[in-house]
Amino acid sequence: MSRTLGFKLGAIVLLIMLLLIPLMKIGGLVSERQYLREGVLQDIARSSSYRQQITGPILVMPYTKVWNEWKTHDKTGERYMEERQSRGRLYFLPERFVLNGKVGTELRARGIYKALLYRSDNQINGTFKLPARLGLGEDLGLYRFDKPFLSVGISDVRGISNDLKLNLNGTQLGFAPGSGDERFGAGVHAPLPSLDSQGGQLLEFAFDLKLQGTEQLSVTPVGRDSQVSLRSDWPHPSFVGEYLPSQREVTEQGFVAQWQTSFFATNMEDALQECVDEDNCNGLSARTFGVSFVDPVDQYLKTERAIKYALLFIGLTFAVFFLFEVLKRMAVHPVQYALVGMSLALFYLLLLSLSEHMGFASAYALSALACVALIGFYVSHVLRSWLRGCAFASLLGALYSLLFGLLSAEDYALLMGSLLVFGVLGCVMVLTRKLDWYSVGRSAPSNPATL
Repeated sequence: MSRTLGFKLGAIVLLIMLLLIPLMKIGGLVSERQYLREGVLQDIARSSSYRQQITGPILVMPYTKVWNEWKTHDKTGERYMEERQSRGRLYFLPERFVLNGKVGTELRARGIYKALLYRSDNQINGTFKLPARLGLGEDLGLYRFDKPFLSVGISDVRGISNDLKLNLNGTQLGFAPGSGDERFGAGVHAPLPSLDSQGGQLLEFAFDLKLQGTEQLSVTPVGRDSQVSLRSDWPHPSFVGEYLPSQREVTEQGFVAQWQTSFFATNMEDALQECVDEDNCNGLSARTFGVSFVDPVDQYLKTERAIKYALLFIGLTFAVFFLFEVLKRMAVHPVQYALVGMSLALFYLLLLSLSEHMGFASAYALSALACVALIGFYVSHVLRSWLRGCAFASLLGALYSLLFGLLSAEDYALLMGSLLVFGVLGCVMVLTRKLDWYSVGRSAPSNPATL
């Protein structure tokens, strides 16, 4: 290869590497704007309510256990009886737990950023089945019970928007602030009347819970048989947690999802026992399912993905530019390569700024159109032909279309990118199959192409 051709290829490679500097700066700007948006979204959630998790209801019975214990006096050796006592709580999970929720969504804006808030109207009902003698057998007489209560854990109580009333076996009772048990975190609890501790008792409960939150709504399936149904107007749900819906239907008008679990699948009794005995409630809080209200068009994520293809994009554009130069026997100055490269890098800055004010697809189309028009106009003068400039602009527009396809088809991005590179390489090999590369270096024109 001649020295002239080697110098030109080295200059192109150096330009591509130098263009990584502004691309890295733009990538850092994307991260900065994304961080700023997350801060605004958290600020909106802080002034309203965060993501919500419902745990319960769980029936709690505080007790004091009193028993006598024989002891021996250290000095006299006489035996005597000493009364001992300890305090604790009995916990009972529902035999059946049913939640039917209707979730409406709304957007809250602060500046150019928007946060999605939801309001859920939940009807919760079910039954508790207390065992005979509360499962304590002959030791029941050692226990003195305080007033029982029904505990409902709610991760952010600021989101409660109705006056909670509990219907227990046809009797209406009120709720009080706090879950009543630190193991369940924040929430509410309902004091209950004295319960039958001898023959067992069936308790039917029902209450309505209107809850506001952001990002995500989760439910802990506390029942031996748990059935949860959620209906919403949000068409882009992401189902999260340990259990996927047994049935779901997602349309442009919203979604309907139903979950059904049992103790065999959740092992909730062991999780509750671990929470009580070891003060480790991670297992209890992790056994949840629900829905995340995600934004399907995250302009920052898509812009960040587009920048990842920038090196490939610039390399392909320079390759097309270089083919025009070689095949048409025209000299293009490295400065002109640099100006075209800067225009390509500017595309990503335009994409970032426009996507904050309009849809990503519209921002992409406007940014691509502006860059194609600018580069096409410039290359028409560089190559001294409007026909060549239009052909170059058409190829560049096709590359932008392929890039948008790569961004839209995330699962097939690698396959499409591989086919694109293979296709470009094949075109280069076909077009230059009869080219004498040594003559290219020796027969450079005396009058380089300029503006």
